[in-house]
Amino acid sequence: MNEERNAIPLIITGICCILGTVGTLWYYGYLHFAKPEDALLLNQFTMLKTVPGEDYKISVTPATEVAQCIDGVLVLFDTAQKGLSGVLINEKKQAVRCAGEETPQQLQP
Repeated sequence: MNEERNAIPLIITGICCILGTVGTLWYYGYLHFAKPEDALLLNQFTMLKTVPGEDYKISVTPATEVAQCIDGVLVLFDTAQKGLSGVLINEKKQAVRCAGEETPQQLQP
């Protein structure tokens, strides 16, 4: 009963399980490997201030990003790259708030 066990099959099984789990999570979209081109910097966006009575020109083609107000914060979704989203922030790392949706202050019973 004092047999020595071979640990190599256990190590190989563990590595295969980890690789299989990561592969499955990636395949179903629960895991995203970020690339440098996925990151959108704040300086890639410009605020166009509208002044009454003054004309301004914008492109007819819409951007690939779509904004939505979630819990009072402006969230950008990229329609070109599946699963890529982010919160729009200013230079002080403060989230840009939405005025179109009321932010719940407390839960009501």
